[in-house]
Amino acid sequence: MASRLQVAVGGVLVGGGAPVVVQSMTNTRTDDVQATLSQIRALVTAGAGLVRVAVPGTAAVAAMAELVKGSPVPLIADVHFDHTLAVSALEAGAAGVRINPGNIGGREKIRVVVEAARERNAVIRVGVNSGSLQRDLRNMEARDPAGALVESALRYCALMEAFDFRALKVSAKSSSPMVTVAANRVLAERIPYPLHLGVTEAGTRWAGSIRSAVALGVLLSQGVGDTIRVSLTGDPVEEVRTALEILRTLDLAPRGPRVISCPTCGRTEIDLEPIALEVERRLEELGLELEVAVMGCRVNGPGEAAKADFGIAGGEGEGVVFAKGRPVRKVAEADLVEALFAEIVSRHAGGPGC
Repeated sequence: MASRLQVAVGGVLVGGGAPVVVQSMTNTRTDDVQATLSQIRALVTAGAGLVRVAVPGTAAVAAMAELVKGSPVPLIADVHFDHTLAVSALEAGAAGVRINPGNIGGREKIRVVVEAARERNAVIRVGVNSGSLQRDLRNMEARDPAGALVESALRYCALMEAFDFRALKVSAKSSSPMVTVAANRVLAERIPYPLHLGVTEAGTRWAGSIRSAVALGVLLSQGVGDTIRVSLTGDPVEEVRTALEILRTLDLAPRGPRVISCPTCGRTEIDLEPIALEVERRLEELGLELEVAVMGCRVNGPGEAAKADFGIAGGEGEGVVFAKGRPVRKVAEADLVEALFAEIVSRHAGGPGC
């Protein structure tokens, strides 16, 4: 179910039936303005609609105004422990702040952040993680980790409501995909605010992508969630690519470029993996919404390749290029990729990237 309330993070609508927004977070030093802007632009090019930056101290705050000015999307400041940093980031133009109210310094300091956000029409994300719950919830967490996350989030939402502030996004994250699923299912029923989904500390690119796809896929397929982040150790551009693929798989985002390729088996007659990877790379560069099949044998290959927009099927050092379901060219294995893209470009002259 879509959240009942919608918020505007800068010019980006979140919740209330708006398309699910992909987020990520920079991992450069925020006070290195050029490096951070370069990464923000790379994230946006990959498909991020919002970007979060860490604000751990005054040097990061000093950089915020330049980052806001140079960023192609609204920026969210990630602040812990010091409410004055959140206020200063909002004053510098951040479209929102992510805080954990439990570590920001108490009720009156939270009120100061709320008033700064209200004055600037900014959004506050109330973020609770299983690793930073209030002390009195730790016994509950031991027997009901999802329930403890929900209780923590509800408390903080009630505090914001006591300040008559409702420009909120809420996140309840665990490193356990199933705890994340359980907590967010309940929150979707209990609060009207947009939910930001993610598995915190999900892991490396391989394991973290799988854990995130499981949790986010379950929730999004049930209509729960308004923004997502796939938290991976490493290049945040991979977070965005993975998040977009999750949305595309669920038909929640435009299809975009898609490569389907066979898993390889004893019947494979060409060196398929490097061909498939090269096709995927070049197809992403073109930016066309196409499905391209890369098949490695004569059993299922021709049929599957013919069902895609374009395809190649190889066997014994040579292969066939397909376009719109029909074989159009037979070439040597070494020329398959070039022949495929010559066909794609010739049929999509003037399209994105062509």
